Amino acid sequence: MKQIIAADELFTGTDWLLNHALVLNYGIIESIQPIVSLKETATQQVPILIPALIDLQIYGAGGQLLSVYPTVEALQLLKDYCINGGAAWFQPTVATNSNEVIYACIDAVRAFKQLPNNRCIGLHVEGPWINPIKRGAHLSEFIYQPTANQVRDLLEYGKGIITMITLAPEICDKEIVDLIQSYGVVVSAGHSNADYATATKAFNNGISTATHLYNAMSALQHREPGMVGAIFNHPTVYCSIVPDGYHVNFEAIQIAKKQMGNRLFAITDAVTETVSGAYPHQLSGDKYESNGILSGSALTMLTCLQNLHQHCGIELGEAIRMCSLYPAQVIKQMAITGMLKAGQKAHWIGLNKDLALIHSVE
Repeated sequence: MKQIIAADELFTGTDWLLNHALVLNYGIIESIQPIVSLKETATQQVPILIPALIDLQIYGAGGQLLSVYPTVEALQLLKDYCINGGAAWFQPTVATNSNEVIYACIDAVRAFKQLPNNRCIGLHVEGPWINPIKRGAHLSEFIYQPTANQVRDLLEYGKGIITMITLAPEICDKEIVDLIQSYGVVVSAGHSNADYATATKAFNNGISTATHLYNAMSALQHREPGMVGAIFNHPTVYCSIVPDGYHVNFEAIQIAKKQMGNRLFAITDAVTETVSGAYPHQLSGDKYESNGILSGSALTMLTCLQNLHQHCGIELGEAIRMCSLYPAQVIKQMAITGMLKAGQKAHWIGLNKDLALIHSVE
């Protein structure tokens, strides 16, 4: 079935094209053409057409936090939330918890990924192999330094389902990191009190990304640059950031962007209201708190994009890349590119001139 989606402005992931159209055949991009060259009438018109967004860290939606409701139904609510917020792909996340809860989340994601068009990247396990000094809202009773056998047990159970693990590099040595990566899992440094040298060594040894810049990591100070300084100074390591104005001041995002360029990407870090489980999140304004500590955002990926452009002054195309192309480069899955180009499946969204969603991914 042929579709032609015309746009006043079309962003491919690298370039802005004015008055162009996506020509689709059974959902695959045949070509991107100037509207004036089309031999057929467009089937749809949108003001702005961009690659669909990608969220690598989100915990639940619709009152069902994944760690409390490790079910297919909770993941369906999460998928719907992400799609309504402009994301085509999402990586459900479980924070530091008991093995029982983490294994139940693996089971839920495994079952959900059997469904057609599930949009689920895999499971992000954030903790429990983190530094208790930088636990943030994570509960100290679940935090521990693992043995190789404990790591292997989790990886074997979660084979093909766990796609990312956040850990503290001063808690997990290179052998542990290498073991995790041997299963095709992306290792992210976070909830860490590593000094500059330790963090830099971990990045040089292959940790390719870090989790929520500035939050729950050793700070940049003039005599000890910490993990923040190591991330700023490293030539290749990526890092996520939560652009809600609460987790990170918008001016601090501007500073990080100048230091990091295309290595900085957005996540929602979004949770949902719940009164049970280890993390009883309560909505406080337009953010969430757990036991009185900032514990998650109320962002969607589209509000990430809007905030990066409107509050941080980041050029719109670059803000889009921070929410699509760069997360795709971090997660390294062939079907997820954060781009629009011929021969690929078309994962796109339509926006109006105010950057509000008018067409979500199908």
